[in-house]
Order: sequence, then structure tokens, then C-alpha cells
Amino acid sequence: MKTEIFDVSVVIVSFNTRDLLRECLQILAKYADDVRYEILVIDNASRDGSADMVAQEFPTAKLIRSPVNLGFAAANNIGFIQAVGRYVVLLNSDAFVTEHALARAVGYMQQHSDVGLAGARLTGKNGEWQPSARMFPSLLTHFLTLSGLAAKYPQSRFFGQSDRTWANPDEIAEVDWVPGAFSIIRRDVLEQVGYFDENFFLYYEEVDLCRRIQKIGYRILYLPEVTVIHLGGESSKTLNLEISSAGTQVMLWQMRSALLFFRKHYGRLSTWLWWQLENNWHRLREWKNARVATPEAQMKANYSKNWRKLLKQAWQDTQGGKISPPRPW
Repeated sequence: MKTEIFDVSVVIVSFNTRDLLRECLQILAKYADDVRYEILVIDNASRDGSADMVAQEFPTAKLIRSPVNLGFAAANNIGFIQAVGRYVVLLNSDAFVTEHALARAVGYMQQHSDVGLAGARLTGKNGEWQPSARMFPSLLTHFLTLSGLAAKYPQSRFFGQSDRTWANPDEIAEVDWVPGAFSIIRRDVLEQVGYFDENFFLYYEEVDLCRRIQKIGYRILYLPEVTVIHLGGESSKTLNLEISSAGTQVMLWQMRSALLFFRKHYGRLSTWLWWQLENNWHRLREWKNARVATPEAQMKANYSKNWRKLLKQAWQDTQGGKISPPRPW
């Protein structure tokens, strides 16, 4: 039995983000109000001195050094095991709470015992909105996003359903899941449903957790009065048609996790259909652009060609979403 001596256990997974992590911790201390909190930093074998910085500049933080990169799910689970607060807050090292954000999140959870997990309004550094209240992925929502219809008709409840782009961002909403950049979780609920599924190295682990929390009867909420600045969305504003080595690795992680999620929650057929939808969309896109003699079209054709190669690899690596490759991915 864990002794509860804190309102909140803030769990932060660190991987080569030393300066951002420092700012994250400084801002957290500045805006904590009267919330009693502990900090647990799990360093995923950073090479930039992140762990040493925490040890030297934030001696009250509980620092766990992993000799290897465990991924997001497994690293957070180490923090969950040691957390003693009544609530657990997931906070990315590139996410910064704003004034009263932590206190408002705790206050809302205290007043609404049927809420198992809640997320914040995520914004970029210049205040631009980031998707913060989302619905579970499905074959339909995947098609709407892949086809561009979701982006073309964001105010439509049908086409914009995945990211709820039609909704008023100023209104509290019950949703399917919220991004893991910031979320507050009732610890007794976390103990009841179990921690993150470590089959997910990166991506979809928070979607899976929210689905399991919903299944035992708790609500997932989006809290617009809890504002968190998240820098992670900055790099995804535009589509980079060049697939770098690092970008290829990230896309492969996303594909593997998508296959694992669909197989776990929707079964083998839906997983195969997801893969076919993705593969055939890019097959058509490659064929279409290969017929156009412009550098941009050829770049798009190569992008889709490489995307399909990664899809094939992800399918093989996971045996169609059946197994998770050995860590680290």
C-alpha cells in the first residue's frame, strides 16, 4: 500500500531535452500554487546531460536513470510504480503548465469522482490551438484524415470527428482520449486498470489507456481552463516530403503502434483493413504523381513509395499487429 503524502505525482519522461526539461521544471515550480506535488523524472538514457542536470539543479526530484531507452510507456510505468500522490500527472518535458493549471486540474478531479482521466487545452508557443480532445481511431476516421476530407471540412461534425475540430475549444467536453503531453489521472483508477501497455514503445499508449479507463465506467474529459503550452506540435505544422533517417524511424514507430492498437481493440480483420487502406491510398498517390513530370510530383511519388515500404516492414515486424518487436524499437 502506497502512503499518500502528495496531492500529485508529476511523472516526466526525459530523452535528450535537457534545456526544455529545465524550463519545464522551473515553470512547474512557479505555477504550482498550493498543490502538494512530487516530481519523478525517468531519464531514457539521454546523451545530453539531462539526468545530471536534474540531479544538480532539482535535488528534490526523484530521478530514475534508465541505461537504455525504454520508450514512453515502459518509462512512465516506472514512475507510476513509485508515485505516491492521489493523482498522477503525465507531463512532457516540452510541455509547460500555465498559471493555476495544476490547481484547476486537481480541483476539478476532486469535485468529479466519475472522471478517471482529464486533459488540458494544448497550445503552441504562440497560442495556436493543438488537437486536445479526440475520438478513438477507426477505419472511418482514418479514411477521413488520410483523404484530406477532415482538413477540408473541419467544422463538420462528420468529417471533423477525429479531432473534434467542429467543437468549441472553450467548452468542457467528454471525449474518448486526450494527448499525453499533459493528463491528470486518478491513481486508484490507474491501479485498477493497470499501467501503460508496454507493447507500445511510442504512440497510442495513451489512447489504449483511455479506452481501458472508459471500459470500467469512468469518464475522460477535456478541461479548457487547464492550459498547457506544448512545443511538440511545432514540427508537424507542415508536411515534410523528404523522409530523413530520423523521420523514417518515427513513422515506423507510428505504424507499428497503430497495428498493435487495432489488433488489440478491433481484431485481425480491422487491422488488415487499416493496413490495406493505408497501403492502397499511397499506391494510388504514387501512381498518380509518377505520371506528372515535376520535381514536386516526383517527390510525392517517392514519399508514397517509401511509405508503403515502411508499412510492409511494420506489418512484418508486428506480424499484423499480433506482437510487439523487442525494445528498444
